[in-house]
Amino acid sequence: MSARVLSSEMAGFEGKRVRVEGWVHRIRDLGGVRFLSVRDRSGLAQVVVPGEIDISGVGCECVIRVDGISRSEPRAPGGVEVLASRVDVVARAELPPLEVYKPLSVSRPRLDTLLDNRAVSLRIPEVLDIFRVQAEIVKCFRSYLDSQDFVEINTPKLVLAGAEGGAALFEVDYFEQTAYLAQSPQFYKQIMVGSGLERVYEVGHAYRAEKSETSRHITEFVSLDFEIGFIEDEQDLMQMLSEVIRYMFSEVRRVCAAELERMEVTLPQLTEIPQISYLEAETLLREKFGKSEGINGDLDTEGERLIGEWAAKEHGNEFVFVTGYAMEKRPVYALAHEEFPEYSRSFDLLYRGVEIVTGGQRIHDYGQLVVALRNAGLDPTDYRGYLAAFKYGMPPHGGMGMGLERLTKQMLGLSNIKEACLFPRDRYRLTP
Repeated sequence: MSARVLSSEMAGFEGKRVRVEGWVHRIRDLGGVRFLSVRDRSGLAQVVVPGEIDISGVGCECVIRVDGISRSEPRAPGGVEVLASRVDVVARAELPPLEVYKPLSVSRPRLDTLLDNRAVSLRIPEVLDIFRVQAEIVKCFRSYLDSQDFVEINTPKLVLAGAEGGAALFEVDYFEQTAYLAQSPQFYKQIMVGSGLERVYEVGHAYRAEKSETSRHITEFVSLDFEIGFIEDEQDLMQMLSEVIRYMFSEVRRVCAAELERMEVTLPQLTEIPQISYLEAETLLREKFGKSEGINGDLDTEGERLIGEWAAKEHGNEFVFVTGYAMEKRPVYALAHEEFPEYSRSFDLLYRGVEIVTGGQRIHDYGQLVVALRNAGLDPTDYRGYLAAFKYGMPPHGGMGMGLERLTKQMLGLSNIKEACLFPRDRYRLTP
């Protein structure tokens, strides 16, 4: 019995007996010569089926096993094809609701159609390419931070209070009390910095009960977070984040070259990311773009887009840091700037005019944090476990959170964040 050979390995088996296993991607009958495109995890294999072999029961998306001889054929994927001696159906398939073999640019299905039929749409090679790239992004995030002496942690997603404040919390019945789905791992990251690890990161799910129906919002997303102790200020965090981003782009460009080529995406060689303070951005928006609304201590969607356009034109960079947002627009744990106490030592990272990262330096003094909680109308006794890390000594620290799906969307030029989510959740979607 021949061992299974993946489509990507076929060129190394020319003239030898091989076994191909996978899904029938496409069936073609060209004047009596029948071809099967067989899809496996590594790509497509071309199979030639002689007339004496009955394939009348074979349809698209059937799982099949093909035994045959690999032979040279320059027009086939990888320059080889398989002349079948036997074709067995392992699992039959009904007629799929989507034509998996057709490029999305040709079939043009609606996004809702793709999501409603997710088990099938994820078989479309173009769709799977998105998640191969996304997996590499996560791998790069982990591997670079591992190389910088960070420790990966895993924190609870059922919590008693939200780390980011506000009303965007999903409430959960938790036995005799009320719990919430975590908006971020923020409090736990800070506790772990104070534990003595100093540098921690997490790749985990986060939840926001926002009723936003936009191309950039989902209610459940993957957050890439890190937190660093013993920093001078937020510039240390921005430097580390810049290094992570540069490493991601370099490795994705190298490892996912085939996927990027199929998607016609070219990733830039990243230089130093420019910075602009919030106050400078506000002035720029007023004077250059005539924008006066939606910039009251923070940037709205249009403001982010315009600052992104400015950075691309003036600095030739699709990334830009915006620093020093108003304290009233930042979470309770944000540290105020010493010289300008109305403004925080915080930052956002915009990519192609969309915020993909929020971060900054945090309050590390116990008494100052207690006051901040009270000023925000919060009861410090509800945060005893969190405050204990500060009560018993916390170094100057800070960190950031990055939305994986938003980064993927912007990197690949997707039109909607749901395209960058395997099984997206929004205000109306809980299935599949």
